Amino acid sequence: MRLGCIGDDFTGSSDLANTLAKQGMRVTQYSGTPGFDAARTVDAGVVALKSRSVDPREAVSLSLEALDWLKTQGCEQFFFKYCSTFDSTPIGNIGPVAEALADALGAKKVIVCPAFPGTGRSVYQGHLFVKGSLLSESGMESHPLTPMTDSDIRRWLARQTNLGVGHVAASSVFDGVDAIREALDKEQSNGKRLIVIDAIRDEDLLAIGRAARGLPLVTGGSGVALGLPANFGCTPSRVPWTGQQGRAVILSGSCSSATRRQVAVHSARYPAFEIEAADVVEGRLVPAVAAEWLLNTAGLPLVHSSADPAEVAKVQAKHGRERTANALENFFAETARRAHEGGVTRIITAGGETSGAVVEGLGLETLEIGPEIDPGVPALRAGPDLVVALKSGNFGADDFFEKADRVLQG
Repeated sequence: MRLGCIGDDFTGSSDLANTLAKQGMRVTQYSGTPGFDAARTVDAGVVALKSRSVDPREAVSLSLEALDWLKTQGCEQFFFKYCSTFDSTPIGNIGPVAEALADALGAKKVIVCPAFPGTGRSVYQGHLFVKGSLLSESGMESHPLTPMTDSDIRRWLARQTNLGVGHVAASSVFDGVDAIREALDKEQSNGKRLIVIDAIRDEDLLAIGRAARGLPLVTGGSGVALGLPANFGCTPSRVPWTGQQGRAVILSGSCSSATRRQVAVHSARYPAFEIEAADVVEGRLVPAVAAEWLLNTAGLPLVHSSADPAEVAKVQAKHGRERTANALENFFAETARRAHEGGVTRIITAGGETSGAVVEGLGLETLEIGPEIDPGVPALRAGPDLVVALKSGNFGADDFFEKADRVLQG
């Protein structure tokens, strides 16, 4: 293994794995830190963690455990993957994890770049934009777990870490690899170890990737990983895939505006079962009911709890954020397990927490990377009779669910 990657959730990890695979690397995604060695044919290993919304100390511990395993696999460079909307709170977890990894690796200049132009994320003058809107005006300011109320990534990150936070402006990025390296060196000499880099085009990400050659640690969204495989002699290639026939279901726990549009579009054409968070938390609705409905409903059925964020906030205020989140995650995990046991062979999920819960509920250890469904979302083979698509809440076209099922079928 040459490139070792640590993702702070499962959808983001598959997004990264997809990017690396398209650029010619042989990639395997692992659910948590493995208790076994990777196959010798793996170029890049992606350890998917559920560390985005946990206590920062736990996130650091999980990430360092993953780093230790990746070191034993012989990795030459390491990548910390977080969401392209920089999902985090004022105390973490991006800053604490990046700081801990940098210290463990002795990294003196660490790239910070959540940009992903293919999905409308760009960084300019240190500010993160989502499809032309400032992050803090994109809908992410209402996220139930990680409300993003400041678009200045430098300022937000500085609240999370003791390390100096620097910046490489777009003017240097546009001037190419040498200018980026010079700017990174200058920021390092000024005591800045975590360095936010502007990027608005794929060409910028490719240049940043080339400039990252030889750096122990790179952090960002999957976009900045575009340029890394070439540093290891890889070239873009078609990702092989064999589809899976059988029955398909959709499980959505995301409240993002993109997923809510997708749910509305899908519900107009296919059966949909909306669950209320309060019913789950208070025990009035159990997974057995949802799973039975899925197994007895034809077409491409959808179970979703993609309510308006304000409604979710009311439930959280009554029952607590952690209890509400755990109840919903356990609900979707058990529903997925029962559905698969009942003969479902294709499972499509929406939302990072939901996807992570489903992966854990199904006991999936490794995921084989397949073709891209929409930017940032690949098809994944989870076993001989199961394929999945794990979609981040903000990703995908309005008809994503139907498109995903076509790709999973092959």
